[in-house]
Amino acid sequence: MPLPNRVRPDGTLFADPARGTFYGNRGGRFHDPAAHDVPTRMQATRQWLCCVLSFKGRKRKVWGRGYTELFFCDEVTALAAGHRPCMECRRQDALAYREALVRGLGLAETPLFPDLDRILDADRRDGRLKRTHRLTAEALPDGAMLRSDDGAAFLALRGTSALLWSPGGYVGQRKRPAGTVTVLTPPATLAALEHGYRPRWHPTAEAFSAA
Repeated sequence: MPLPNRVRPDGTLFADPARGTFYGNRGGRFHDPAAHDVPTRMQATRQWLCCVLSFKGRKRKVWGRGYTELFFCDEVTALAAGHRPCMECRRQDALAYREALVRGLGLAETPLFPDLDRILDADRRDGRLKRTHRLTAEALPDGAMLRSDDGAAFLALRGTSALLWSPGGYVGQRKRPAGTVTVLTPPATLAALEHGYRPRWHPTAEAFSAA
């Protein structure tokens, strides 16, 4: 049985056999290593990271006594949930993300990563709930993740399309929406996307780009 360590774009955890293309954590352990149920907490600290699946040959027991390992369909999913690139295993991406965020938010100084995590924490959650944002679709960058009006689907904006998300990749294509929509991606990350940060998409997204 798969563990409930897959992450939806709204940040909630669930079990699914899809492996995903990125890995991450939320600053420590917040699962019960004996029960392996969906955690009642949503984080250990404000440090929500998105990491590569393999780094320097390290091996670890998933959901043991260490931190709570999480898996994402792709980086677009991780960013929507409120994670950012890891400074250890994705240093170049982490610096590029921060640089784009600083430009996008018009910050006078470049924040340390703990300060950046405070900005993201305020953007991504309202207590124990996911904080969403009602924004104009036409102004959103590629890589922004939406929740459909009926709440039943997650849609990632890419070009003139909105790609239908699933745990194993993108499985459909809709016309890019117009007007006010419910956005999952935190505003600080939207600013980074608007100012040059390019997240890594699941390979299935390319099939729709070519269609």
